[in-house]
Amino acid sequence: MEKIVINGGKPLFGEVTVSGAKNAAVAIIPAVVLCDEPCRIENIPNISDVSLIANILQDMGAMVRRVDKNTLDIDPRPINTWEATHDAVRGMRASYYLLGALLGRFHNAKVALPGGCNFGVRPIDQHLKGFAMMGAHNELVNGAVIESTTSGSFHGARVYFDTVSVGSTINLMLAAVKAEGQTILENAAKEPHIVDLANFLNSMGANIRGAGTDVIKIRGVDYLRGVTYSIIPDQIEAGTYMAAAAATRGRITIRNITPKHLESISSKLMEMGCEIEEYDEAVIVDATKRPLNRVNIKTMPHPGFPTDCQPQFVALLSTVKGTSIVNESVWDNRYQYVSELVRMGAKISVEGRLAIIEGGKLTGAPVKATDLRAGAAMVIAGLVADGTTSISNINYIERGYSDVVTKFQSLGADIKKIYLPDHKHIATTA
Repeated sequence: MEKIVINGGKPLFGEVTVSGAKNAAVAIIPAVVLCDEPCRIENIPNISDVSLIANILQDMGAMVRRVDKNTLDIDPRPINTWEATHDAVRGMRASYYLLGALLGRFHNAKVALPGGCNFGVRPIDQHLKGFAMMGAHNELVNGAVIESTTSGSFHGARVYFDTVSVGSTINLMLAAVKAEGQTILENAAKEPHIVDLANFLNSMGANIRGAGTDVIKIRGVDYLRGVTYSIIPDQIEAGTYMAAAAATRGRITIRNITPKHLESISSKLMEMGCEIEEYDEAVIVDATKRPLNRVNIKTMPHPGFPTDCQPQFVALLSTVKGTSIVNESVWDNRYQYVSELVRMGAKISVEGRLAIIEGGKLTGAPVKATDLRAGAAMVIAGLVADGTTSISNINYIERGYSDVVTKFQSLGADIKKIYLPDHKHIATTA
């Protein structure tokens, strides 16, 4: 068993460099399946989700070579199967992007239902609706595998999403890139990693217009050439360090970021009383100069406040005097982690989609990560709390944060990862 152990109460100071975007990487790597030549993908985050999706492609026959910890060479030409049903596929939510990629390449796909973070139902009905309109027949096999097949004709269609869905938008983009004719996606999601995926596909010769707006038009092409492509910086990792700077009342320079992607986060921190300085590829968060104010937050699809930063900001608001209210409008059940913060002394009550936070002091305690971003919230709470916090289930954290312990250590945090081989002794590994 591995744990993260933090002795809190120290403000964070210094510089940290953000890795490539997890949410872009786990879409772009499956997208390589569509390519007719080898590709090199750079600025990949060194996280377990990336390793998992790369291993899945390798198991399907692709030649995958890790050039360094942030670069992958992928040759998809040897892939000769449209099935991805082994256990590894169930280990991450983004594996469902293989449905769109395999449909686009082979016009057939059979993919195990994915896993990932467990904080509510993640229906794929909008994905399947779009595939059906493009000519696929979808079937649930044994309650655990989605099989989408065509009779040979896979064509463009006009698809209106009933709800704004990042996963549906990405999957239909992938499916449409090589489909016959034009596909129009309406009420599409607009997140930065959707734009990054479109830029990647277009660099290979795809014809995608409108990514970043609510109408995306894709005209199918026959051939995609190999490219070298660098993934955008991780908006959510940057937001996590921004929240950590505020929570510890420190001052951090965060590098390798796109300031425009962080506008909703920066705006909320300024409303709280933080000073924000923006540069071309960096931002400074300074929470040393005045007491922070309580705020209300409502998560929204991009460009609104991101749901993936909600737990980190709940941890932050638990340290701010006054009553703050957070409205989670994206996921039904993303407050599972609140009971862990309460163990640390946080005063939080949950009423449906609302979390009501009465700011105060936190005390170190044994807690667990209930999902990826909840794990980040536990780290932030541990950095602020009096005493020692130990966090278990850190595999969730390592799904989305590259070198998280080392990066926080570089900012002055008293944090380490320990390995517990048995009940007799503790070995430090970082």
